[in-house]
Amino acid sequence: MALAVLGLTAVGLVGCSSSGSTPGASGGGSGGASAAGGPSSTDTASNPAATTLQPLPTAIPADLQPYYDQKLSWHGCDSGFQCTTFKVPLDYDHPGAAGGGDLTLSAVRKQATGQGVTRMGSLLVNPGGPGGSAVDYAEYAAMTYPAVVRAAYDVVGVDPRGVDRSAPVQCLTDAQMDAYTQVNTTPTTQAGVSALVAADKGFAQACAKQSGKLLSHVSTVESARDMDVLRALLGDDKLHYLGKSYGTFLGATYAGLFPSKVGTMVLDGAMNPSLNAQQLNAQQAGGFQVAFDAFAADCVKRPGCALGNGTVAQANQKLDAFFKSLDANPLPTGDPRKLNEALGMTGVISAMYDPSEWPSLRLALADAVNNGNGKELLALSDQYYERDPSGHYQNLMYANAAVNCLDLPAAATSPSQVQQQLPSYEKSSPQFGASLAWGGLTCAYWPVKASGSPHVIPAKGAAPILVVGTTRDPATPYEWAEGLAQQLDTGTLLTFDGDGHTAYARDPGGSACIDNAVNNYLLQGTVPAKGTVCH
Repeated sequence: MALAVLGLTAVGLVGCSSSGSTPGASGGGSGGASAAGGPSSTDTASNPAATTLQPLPTAIPADLQPYYDQKLSWHGCDSGFQCTTFKVPLDYDHPGAAGGGDLTLSAVRKQATGQGVTRMGSLLVNPGGPGGSAVDYAEYAAMTYPAVVRAAYDVVGVDPRGVDRSAPVQCLTDAQMDAYTQVNTTPTTQAGVSALVAADKGFAQACAKQSGKLLSHVSTVESARDMDVLRALLGDDKLHYLGKSYGTFLGATYAGLFPSKVGTMVLDGAMNPSLNAQQLNAQQAGGFQVAFDAFAADCVKRPGCALGNGTVAQANQKLDAFFKSLDANPLPTGDPRKLNEALGMTGVISAMYDPSEWPSLRLALADAVNNGNGKELLALSDQYYERDPSGHYQNLMYANAAVNCLDLPAAATSPSQVQQQLPSYEKSSPQFGASLAWGGLTCAYWPVKASGSPHVIPAKGAAPILVVGTTRDPATPYEWAEGLAQQLDTGTLLTFDGDGHTAYARDPGGSACIDNAVNNYLLQGTVPAKGTVCH
């Protein structure tokens, strides 16, 4: 498989891309949205070609009015939650039959307790991906978010188009996905490159065969427009939103398209939509290197660390040697699949999302290095891919590729271009750079041409927006949060000086300072003081 990691907040799972799609990516797609105009002055230093996302007209077009006039029919589902579905046009430019019909999206909510606070309306949540289930995440958030927030807001999640319960993108069979995840992601021979290209082409062709016209209509812009339909159907004049990881890009896109409809908006583990796919991949490689170095610094201080008890640099060398050994001699796992370099690297990356996974990684590495047993690292890899014990994959990886390849042009268009890019990736991350570089190739073979492009999102006229960045975040590097907060006209950056992916409402390893600041903003609309740093 062509590995390119993306952001999905850690809630018993983590996210990556089995495609070459980049994390989050910048929005595009049909539906009347445009990234028009010349370069913005707000945040184009890293990509002068970035244009500016323009807001949509405030008046609802007549041909879209029927979607805004739907009535939600809620019914009871698991554990006190309510579920519903609603319709959105497949193609916002040509709604209804002329554009290929409608999609049915699934949503869930847990109503506010209303205990001791003023009810604020609905808080729409999204965990990231793209491809993470917001329905599943809402069920998690409605049980674990701070009580004061759950008292004030109905917690609502809608699986975006193409995801899980909402017209899911389909691609490979489970057996085919098993094979795809084992393809060498760091080829050093022509045969290896050819095998990787063939796997990427096969993946793309399978998605085209299984998903058809849906692949042209799963852009972030379209999902943001879907959220506005849901906002209206929920009866809220403003959208209250908390997005993590790629969910920050989805939320920022909404703010750019509908700035007058922004209520409270928290963007945690932020992405920078002004970057192109190569910039995103290379910078993310650096993010994972920073995260691994933090893990290694902790590991080498502990007895029995499989990476030794020397320096971080020596630990990196040992990890590199371990990966090379897996390439030559995959380890048994107690499963028909052996642990090769691709799966082993995925297992290591999986644990970078959440420091609470570091003990599991230490044990998994020790079992593999000392005992020749790859079982635990394979389990971490399976967690990363949302592969259950029966061998079934959720559609996270398929939706991820579909959204990312539509949102941005491919990071590379040929193996020779990847070869040219390799030095910059390996400079960002000696351990993970090559894998992310080759991961940038998958979208080159995608059956649908990218409709989006890098752009800044000023969202002028929006209410204050709170951007949260973690200094050693592996999947969404801290500088992305800085970039997004800078380009948003009303953005405020809140910093968590810590490890792991995203910061708000983390258990374990959370920050009371972060939680209190976000809670105050959600309940009172007050952003923290400029330059606030939490530990």
